[in-house]
Amino acid sequence: MDVSVTLWVLTIVGLAALIAVDFFIGRKPHDVSIKEAGIWTVVWIVLAGLFGLGLMIFAGGQPAGEFFAGFITEKSLSVDNLFVFVLIMAKFAVPSQYQQRVLLIGVLIALVLRAIFIAAGAAILASFSWVFYLFGAFLIWTAWKLIQEARADEDDEDWEENKLLKAAERRFGVADRYHGTKLWIQQNGKRVMTPMLVVMLAIGTTDVLFALDSIPAIFGLTQDPYIVFTANAFALMGLRQLYFLIGGLLRKLVHLSYGLSIILGFIGVKLVLHALHESGVHVPEISIPVSLGVICAVLIVTTITSLRASKKQAAAEAAQSGSEGAPKDSVDV
Repeated sequence: MDVSVTLWVLTIVGLAALIAVDFFIGRKPHDVSIKEAGIWTVVWIVLAGLFGLGLMIFAGGQPAGEFFAGFITEKSLSVDNLFVFVLIMAKFAVPSQYQQRVLLIGVLIALVLRAIFIAAGAAILASFSWVFYLFGAFLIWTAWKLIQEARADEDDEDWEENKLLKAAERRFGVADRYHGTKLWIQQNGKRVMTPMLVVMLAIGTTDVLFALDSIPAIFGLTQDPYIVFTANAFALMGLRQLYFLIGGLLRKLVHLSYGLSIILGFIGVKLVLHALHESGVHVPEISIPVSLGVICAVLIVTTITSLRASKKQAAAEAAQSGSEGAPKDSVDV
């Protein structure tokens, strides 16, 4: 897909305008209701759908299919980010009315860092086709690692600050409490960061770790930097509302890691086949419609099995608590 500089500029300006509207509407700190989160989640999904429809009309079905496949993949992988975001919010004890501001700035930081990753990835793939083998092997290894982590079933998961964040805290210092939405304050004659800025940086920089598998994954579906960037942008910008909308449902998606591992493994195999094809080996390549169908099917099955497993587990726990309470009641009588 041949993208002019003008289209790049218009796209970035359009995304910036949407972000500005989002920020203006939610500029006043408040607790985000389920209704508000639901409306904005639908808005961002509709905008992504309209963008994909525009690609279909002006660029053809192939770019549109690649965008939708990339968007759905990035959206599903970003749900996994929400687990870590919940841990970060809890660790820094972020007041509920400030969480939307934290997520907005944190996601913007993540989007900028991902744009750098995408530019670097596109340049590397354009110069060295063997990198497809590397990306494919990495995704397959990541898929296996996800399965191992899911089997470990570590409920007492904790989040640790990365070295960059710790260095920033040591260098600038951190205030002992939140000061509204301020990012810097004067304390004892010294300019220090507030916890608000620290948690924003934590959200943004932690997302880089997730980008290590999500960026190769989307490059496995399309090598067009424009589609990779826009799919990431629409997936990330709706992440804040998704956090408030399904925050309580995250624990019920018990099979999410298995579903994501299947998707990453599938795309990893697709990348390896593409690399072999580029090397002159006659192997079948997986088309975008097939990729889109597999990704959607895996997500649907994963969601259904997760909700069923959660329902059975809740029923078993309720039955167990009832049986444990019975002897005590009989003794009291």
